[in-house]
Amino acid sequence: MIATLRQLYKIKLIVLLFLSGFVIVLGVFPVINRSCRPVKARERVNRIKLAWLKVFRRILNLEVLIEGQAADGPALVVSNHVSWLDIIALGQHLPGYFVAKNDILDWPVIGYLSKEAGTIFVRRGDKQAIHATTEQMSWLLKQNSKVFAFPEGTTSDGSSVLPFHSSLLQPALLTHSAIQPVALRYEGQSKTLAPFIGDDDFIPHLFKMLKLRKIEAHIKILPVLEMADKSRSALSYEAHAGITEALRAESLISQVPASLPVSRKRFSRF
Repeated sequence: MIATLRQLYKIKLIVLLFLSGFVIVLGVFPVINRSCRPVKARERVNRIKLAWLKVFRRILNLEVLIEGQAADGPALVVSNHVSWLDIIALGQHLPGYFVAKNDILDWPVIGYLSKEAGTIFVRRGDKQAIHATTEQMSWLLKQNSKVFAFPEGTTSDGSSVLPFHSSLLQPALLTHSAIQPVALRYEGQSKTLAPFIGDDDFIPHLFKMLKLRKIEAHIKILPVLEMADKSRSALSYEAHAGITEALRAESLISQVPASLPVSRKRFSRF
């Protein structure tokens, strides 16, 4: 009963949030882009996107524990992919642009808002689209932006890391930008409920998450990869191995008996 009432209350808030999103992308963003220089406009748009994501995070009661330090300047941030919640967990801390599968465009409301917010969409299996995606990512990196990519190409249940598509790392090599791996996992009740896989639809999955009292996520930011004289395949392997090892270590920590102390640091910003 309490979970249902919680869900209904949060649904009302989500509807208001999505309506505000339409107002922002249809009314506010165009005004900013017309009245400001490109760099200033991008900064203001990113601040609004960040604020919108933070409100989304509060409605979901998404608690994120962060370890590590993000690189300064432009960077390609590569992460394992579990759920659409990953975008909220990562995007709430730092303005950036996400590379996402083209399927999201068909999602009610969120697909349109994602497109207008500057998300780069990839059509799976379309090799001709890879060049266009590379150009978009490279342009953003040259503009001193952060770009978030999920090289697995799809979501998993979080228990393992699927093989990486190394082509998504090419823009970082072309622009000499940093590549920073990130390991993301969900904890508590959300560990089994957060994964968005198979035939899951966005709205039913969203409603399921709104029933939870809170959603717990842990983000471990790994060191920037050393890129000198390395191919994208080698860098992809290194990023995959680092994320896999970080998730395995966290899984072992979570199994430590409560009587034994475990040290973790909490960071307020990504």
